[in-house]
Amino acid sequence: MNVDEAYAQCELITKNEAKNFSYGIRLLPTPKRTAMSAVYALARRIDDIGDGELPPDQKLDALVQVRKDLTALPGTGDDPLLVAIDDAARRYRLPIHEFGQLIDGCEMDVAGTTYVTFDDLVGYCRRVAGSIGRLSLSVFGTDYPESAEPRAEALGVALQVTNILRDVVEDRGMGRAYLPREDAERFGCAPDLSGPPEALAALVGFETARAREWFGQGLQLLPLLDRRSRACVAAMAGIYRRLLGRIERDPAAVLRGRLSLPTSEKLWVAARAVSAGRA
Repeated sequence: MNVDEAYAQCELITKNEAKNFSYGIRLLPTPKRTAMSAVYALARRIDDIGDGELPPDQKLDALVQVRKDLTALPGTGDDPLLVAIDDAARRYRLPIHEFGQLIDGCEMDVAGTTYVTFDDLVGYCRRVAGSIGRLSLSVFGTDYPESAEPRAEALGVALQVTNILRDVVEDRGMGRAYLPREDAERFGCAPDLSGPPEALAALVGFETARAREWFGQGLQLLPLLDRRSRACVAAMAGIYRRLLGRIERDPAAVLRGRLSLPTSEKLWVAARAVSAGRA
């Protein structure tokens, strides 16, 4: 398959599926934007396997196949996502093994792994989101890799915890309880996060402070990036920080439905990121 056609398909996936990330990705110069679209599209494929409706054994088989596909790079045939990732890997020295970390996290989801402590949850977040932070950093580039990498990982953790708080009811319906068991017990929730709605709302409110701390660490990445990459990260992080702010102000809102920012607000955050280099 032609590389340009492969990237075009990745960009289409990103445009249609990356409801928050696309606002930042579009701020990058074209070569970096297409590479980031390839990273997102492949990560989305892996996530969709873990979140799909196949039986658990078939999900695990499909994840094993993705691992095999990645070890076969180069030589990707006609799969547009793999063609694009192969090209991006050569242009930006992507740490392909980080996709293996994401697959590890998805396998934990399939197995129904639960987390006793917040540190346990952070370990999961490092796999499924810190890995994407490290892949993204390879595309962004930095003159300070030793300082930038842990900050990119921390920002990934912050975004993932925010996702978990936003989706706590939806995940519970899928039989997944990410919030730490010891915290759930403290606020009167069962390990599966069942119990009085006010108890779950209190638990969610408590965890927002932890997400805020991880944002504090992760946003230290911004000065270590070039202007366009800084705008991209600031836009993505800004959207999630504003979402977290809504949850902080009204934790019970996540029990009433899936929270999201209106398009106008996302565009405002992106514009502010471009003009100010922060969000």
